[in-house]
Amino acid sequence: MTLSGAAAREPINVGQLSIQYLIDGTATGGMGVFELTVPPNSQVPPPHSHTRNEECVYVLEGMLRYSVDGIVRDLTPGEWMFTARGSVHHFSNPHNGTARALIVLTPDIGAQYFRDVGAIVNAGGPPDREKLIDVMSRYGLVPAPSQ
Repeated sequence: MTLSGAAAREPINVGQLSIQYLIDGTATGGMGVFELTVPPNSQVPPPHSHTRNEECVYVLEGMLRYSVDGIVRDLTPGEWMFTARGSVHHFSNPHNGTARALIVLTPDIGAQYFRDVGAIVNAGGPPDREKLIDVMSRYGLVPAPSQ
């Protein structure tokens, strides 16, 4: 199996988060796999759902707080959670150490999604919420209603 381009190996930074794509499934419309690094107390995406994708998170290092449809767990290495299409999910790292997780999306939203979000988040100052929602909706992500 080969990568769909050398750029897929370059880390993508979105604020303090780092995304390292291993398989960019957008070329085939198939599964995508990336490593997500989440430092303690990082700004993370708001709770959201996917209209076109299923997602599985598998923790490699540290502890990652992950919630799916209101079920919240602190996942440690070797533990995982599955997010069905349409389920509201969210992650955070309120713990002391950096967390690393392997994320599998099927079908993949692709590395370009994270580059597009990174361009907004990394621009300086508070991120433009309207631009973020526009990017999310183009890729089939739906922010959860505020509670």
